[in-house]
Amino acid sequence: MSQTDQQMADDWATALAEQQDNVQQAPLEELTDDTSPISDDERRKLDTIMDIPVTISMEVGRTQISIRNLLQLNQGSVVELDRIAGESLDVMVNGTLIAHGEVVVVNDKFGIRLTDVISQTERIKKLR
Repeated sequence: MSQTDQQMADDWATALAEQQDNVQQAPLEELTDDTSPISDDERRKLDTIMDIPVTISMEVGRTQISIRNLLQLNQGSVVELDRIAGESLDVMVNGTLIAHGEVVVVNDKFGIRLTDVISQTERIKKLR
């Protein structure tokens, strides 16, 4: 592992340790697996869809502008978005909202920390 990779790993470990200092354990029920094991055919089908590529994007905000204003944009132009500074980002998979998150920076690289994941039920409702 290179020194840069080691430093990045150390920075991520430090960031995670800071988060864990504020974590409190919630009481949870014991989960039981009442499902029957999946068949070889079902496993093969599942393995097939697991390799399908998807596009993940993080949306900071949106705006509408006229083509005239769009053509006048140049380096240094500022485009006002429909979100307030500090508001969470939308995490989209193939154009479908799946979570909200916040931007984090570690070693000059951007990442996103998920703050709220949309339930499967809500995602299905939005598809209809």
